[in-house]
Amino acid sequence: MTDDQEAEDADTEVEAEADSPEPSGLQEGDFVELDYTARTVEEGTLVDTTHAEVAEEEGVDDQGREFEPRTIILGEGHLFEAVEEDIIGREVGESGSVVVPGEEAFGEYDNEKVRTVSAEKIDEDDRYPGAQVQVDGEQGIVETVIGGRARVDFNHPLAGEDIEYEYEIADVVEDRLDRAKGLFRMYLDEDLEMWIETDEVEEEQLVEPEADEEAEEEEGEAAEEAEAADDEGEAPAEPEYETVTVEKETLYIEATPQLSMNQQWMFSKQQIAQDIMDKIGLDRVIVQETIDGSGGMMGGMGGMMGGMGGGDVEEALEDADVDADEIVEELEEDVGE
Repeated sequence: MTDDQEAEDADTEVEAEADSPEPSGLQEGDFVELDYTARTVEEGTLVDTTHAEVAEEEGVDDQGREFEPRTIILGEGHLFEAVEEDIIGREVGESGSVVVPGEEAFGEYDNEKVRTVSAEKIDEDDRYPGAQVQVDGEQGIVETVIGGRARVDFNHPLAGEDIEYEYEIADVVEDRLDRAKGLFRMYLDEDLEMWIETDEVEEEQLVEPEADEEAEEEEGEAAEEAEAADDEGEAPAEPEYETVTVEKETLYIEATPQLSMNQQWMFSKQQIAQDIMDKIGLDRVIVQETIDGSGGMMGGMGGMMGGMGGGDVEEALEDADVDADEIVEELEEDVGE
């Protein structure tokens, strides 16, 4: 193939790409609010829902959870792949229904995950059929307890179950703060007060050499000097830093007692914060705790101690109906003894 033919083919490919229509509807990376209800296909057991009325009917609305549309990012694995694929290309307000096969949902049922263990590994209060237990770091459900042995099923409770998702696309989330709030609700099921600010922060930065011929020559000389110093056993010159003021976009989060006790947050706060910074385009996350009040007993104690440590001692003694001269005489007698 000649050079002219290759150039012509390349131009044809560029034109074809330019003429191809832009993908319509929702795409990977979009933040969307989704309403959904998921049930097992065989028995219709509720798996998850964002609808308060469904939760009330199923008797699961008394767990302090907020039932409202959930924010997800398409293509990030926040839902089963089959559900996400069905949403791609759709528009806000559309709805759909997807059946996720058991092996793609919570995995196939594995008979080898049903094992007999020593009953001593299970808390005495949990030694009954149906109890959810943890043995050697694995979650399981007790099937039977006979003597000193227990039969425990370590499969996921929904293993092997096909799951039907019925969903409706409630909205697209564009606002960055709303995105952050939605992701925190998804990860922690917590509705937190937060805001975004641009802060000026001082930080140390390495001084980069100037990019000109003279600087390059100086850099080469410095490298030669450093190499010579290494040969002679001398320490190379320390890198030079300077203090600069930079702007950092910061997500501030007002901590709550519930957040402080949330185990998911306690063990994964670094990963959660980093993921949100990456997804929202932030420089840092600051979680702050506010403790307010009138001071109570500590304030009163502080006042008492302040009074004891300062003020007019003679006035205090007068108020207490104590003769200062008598106290001085008693002290002198003690010293004389």
